Amino acid sequence: MANPSNFKFAKSDEWISVEGNIGTIGISDYAQSQLSDIVYLEFMVEPGDEFSVGDSLVTIESVKAAADAVAPVSGKVIEINEALADEFEAVNSDPFGKAWMVKVELSDPAELDSLMSADEYTKYCEEREH
Repeated sequence: MANPSNFKFAKSDEWISVEGNIGTIGISDYAQSQLSDIVYLEFMVEPGDEFSVGDSLVTIESVKAAADAVAPVSGKVIEINEALADEFEAVNSDPFGKAWMVKVELSDPAELDSLMSADEYTKYCEEREH
């Protein structure tokens, strides 16, 4: 699955797409493929919560491992994808669409500059596989 060219990526395998001052965050196709089949997902934040770069947003458990989706930027939670709690398999089948996890109001849009472009992230993932 190709990484969407308009998304930014963190080395910790989260993506963010931004419209205005609102960012939508999820985990990448590479991350879900490394985790394998998702069996449980729990939100660590609620709407209204403020967070910093690196804070845990979602805990994801798979048949292979448990991992946290962490914040690639700082901001305030405006919405969580509550449907994922019951449809966590969407993380495997549609990581860039239906499986978005958290919508946030960015507190410092300049933080996006430290994230990778889709091409940079694709290269980063390829380097980790060798």
